[in-house]
Amino acid sequence: MDTMKEKEQQLIEEFAMFDDWMDKYNYIIELGKDLPMIDEQYKTPEYLIEGCQSQVWLHPEYQEGKILFTADSDAIITKGIVNLLIFVLSGHTPQEILDNDLSYIDAIGLKEHLSPTRSNGLASMIKQIKLYALAYQSKENQ
Repeated sequence: MDTMKEKEQQLIEEFAMFDDWMDKYNYIIELGKDLPMIDEQYKTPEYLIEGCQSQVWLHPEYQEGKILFTADSDAIITKGIVNLLIFVLSGHTPQEILDNDLSYIDAIGLKEHLSPTRSNGLASMIKQIKLYALAYQSKENQ
C-alpha cells in the first residue's frame, strides 16, 4: 500500500506530463473511469454530497481502523475529481485523513482551472470526506 504522500506525488507527476489544461481535463475524465464505484444501494440522499452542482454520492466503509471510500457522480468530470480525492485518501485512518492538507490539489493546479461551481463542489467533497473521518475518529475514541 502506497503512502498518501507517494500517491500525491504520483498524481503531481502525472499531471505535470500535460502542458495543456484540455489534456489535464481529459486525464481527469480518465481517472473517473477508475473510480471505485459505489454500490447502488448507497445512491441515496443520505450519501449525496450537498453543495455540488452535479450529483455526487460518497460512501465510507470503516474496516480495521481505515476508511474505504466508494463514489459515483452523474457528471463524468466530477467522477474524476472525486477520484482524485479517493485515490489518495481511501484506505487510511481517520487521523491520517484529517491530517492531510490536500496540498497536491493546488500543486496540480486544479483549483484555478475549475469553474466556481466545480470549485465549490470540490470543497464540499473534501468537507464530507473530513466529516466522515471525524465521525469515525470520535467513534474510535469512545
